[in-house]
Amino acid sequence: MNRDEFREALLGVMERKVHWAWSAFTRGEVAADRLHVHLEQEYGTYVRDFAVLLGRAYVQCPIDEVRRDLAENLYEEETGRLSRGRPHAELFLEYPRGLGMDLARFGRVELLPAAAAYRAALDDTTTDAGWELATAVTTIFVEGTRYERGELDPGAPRRPEPPLEQHPLVVHYGLPLSSLALTKVHRMVEGDHRAAAWRMVLDHVPDARRPAVVDGMEIVLARWLAYRDAVARACGLEPSAAPTTDE
Repeated sequence: MNRDEFREALLGVMERKVHWAWSAFTRGEVAADRLHVHLEQEYGTYVRDFAVLLGRAYVQCPIDEVRRDLAENLYEEETGRLSRGRPHAELFLEYPRGLGMDLARFGRVELLPAAAAYRAALDDTTTDAGWELATAVTTIFVEGTRYERGELDPGAPRRPEPPLEQHPLVVHYGLPLSSLALTKVHRMVEGDHRAAAWRMVLDHVPDARRPAVVDGMEIVLARWLAYRDAVARACGLEPSAAPTTDE
C-alpha cells in the first residue's frame, strides 16, 4: 500500500463517519428529557479519558517529531493552557450544566452495551496495536469528521462552522452561548490538530504497517456506528432516510 492508497483508504473510513440520526439531533427532534443520554454516553466513551488515549499513543511512539505533536495535543486536552486554560473534558460538562442537567450523572455513567463495545475498541487499538494505529484512531478518527478530505485538499469542503447562535443546543434547547466554551476552543485549536494528525500518520507510518492501520480504523468505525445506533434508539429515534449533517 503506497502513500496515496493509504491516504485514500483512511479518507474512505472518515467519509463513512456519518450517522443517520444526527440530523434529528441538529433539528431538535430529541426530547429534552432524553438528551442527557447522548451527552453522558459521549462523555463516558471517550471525552472523559481522551487525554489518556492520546497518552497511550505518545508512550508507544519512538519518533521524536510525532511525540512532539502528540504531546502538544495531550497538553491542550489535559490542561487547556494553549487556549482557554481549562481541560477539555471539564469544558464538555458546560453543555449539560448549561442545560440544567444533573452533573452527578456524569460521574457514574453506565455505558450502553454498544457504547462499551466502542470504548473497548478504543482501548484495544490504543493499547496493544502499536503507536501507528493508536495515533490514527485518536487523532484522525476520534477527533476527525467526514470532512477530513478538506483538511488535505483545498478544493474539498471543510467542516462547517456556523455562527454559535445557530448551534443546535442553543436554538432548540436554550443552551446559553456562554456554555459553548468547548466549541469555541475546538475552533481555535482544531485546525492545527487536523494538520498534525495527517502529518503524523501519512509521513511516519511505515509501509508495512499501513494495512493494519486501515483495518483497525475500519473496526473502530463499525463499533462507532453501532454505538451511535444504540444512543439514537435510547433517545427515542429510529432509522430514517433523512439526510445527515455533520457534528
